[in-house]
Amino acid sequence: MFRAFNDEQARTIVNLEQRYEVWMEACQQLAAMPYDLRIKSSKDRKYLYEITGRDGNGISLGALDDEKLEQFEDYRNRKAELKSRIETSVSSVDESCAMYRALRLPLLASQAGDILRRADERGMLGSDLLVVGTNAIPAYQLESNGYLVGIPDETEDFDLAWAASAQPEEGAKPVWSLLKAVDSTYTMNTERPFQARNAKAYEVELLVAPSKVDMLDRLDVPKPVPLPEQEWLLLGRPLSRVVVCRDGKPARLYVPDPRYFALHKLWMSRQSKRNPNKRNKDRIQGNILLNAVRDAMSHYPLNEAFEASLPSELMMDFENWRRG
Repeated sequence: MFRAFNDEQARTIVNLEQRYEVWMEACQQLAAMPYDLRIKSSKDRKYLYEITGRDGNGISLGALDDEKLEQFEDYRNRKAELKSRIETSVSSVDESCAMYRALRLPLLASQAGDILRRADERGMLGSDLLVVGTNAIPAYQLESNGYLVGIPDETEDFDLAWAASAQPEEGAKPVWSLLKAVDSTYTMNTERPFQARNAKAYEVELLVAPSKVDMLDRLDVPKPVPLPEQEWLLLGRPLSRVVVCRDGKPARLYVPDPRYFALHKLWMSRQSKRNPNKRNKDRIQGNILLNAVRDAMSHYPLNEAFEASLPSELMMDFENWRRG
């Protein structure tokens, strides 16, 4: 069943996205700057240092001269400007988030939001990471401009897929660095090395398609097992939507094309090795989402061209759904 958002809800969603973009752009620019620049004295000479972290350690950029002094002042001015822009824009974002919650629009788990905001700040969403599990559902509801009534839409874990097209710097460990920046208590599950969990038992699973394995840093964790069916979630046109979390903070969801996501769910519901309770949830999600694509997402056509693009493994699911 599909129930469309009213005009006020639709307007709030648009305003939130616009305000989030302004705020996050400033956050991204600030995050890309050096942690700090400082002038230090040594043996009656002054040097410009780039500070790399809270511990105060850094590297010398050379003796202070007119050029270095200008670099230092430009850095200070730019940092102050970005902080001011963030402070100004965050109030309008908070206002939209409060309205979003008051209107009972689809929400996301707070701990997922913590990870997504930090990933967005680092420019990893879309370029490196996709949300591929049940937490993707709120994005599809916003894209369809309505509630997908009866669809299971929240779990106690968080599934991410590695989607990068280029290898990260050797030893960068971008996923592990991201998780530890969000919560230092994250550790790898030694029994399930594709999974990390924090002190509150919140689980994050990393998935990867065989075509993307070589784009993973070999030292990064979690360490996913390549799954051929993950290739299907890289097809089509992914989408990005800004949602609000249960703690009232915003986050961007970057998720697979809803058609392939839905068919992937239906395929999973047929796998005998999968937990029966999850199989039923997969079936419900897949059917409701495909119905919503047909009825409310005409920009994702279910036509002959789409059918011709389907992997053979998904043809049965598409035909079964189409027969109703």
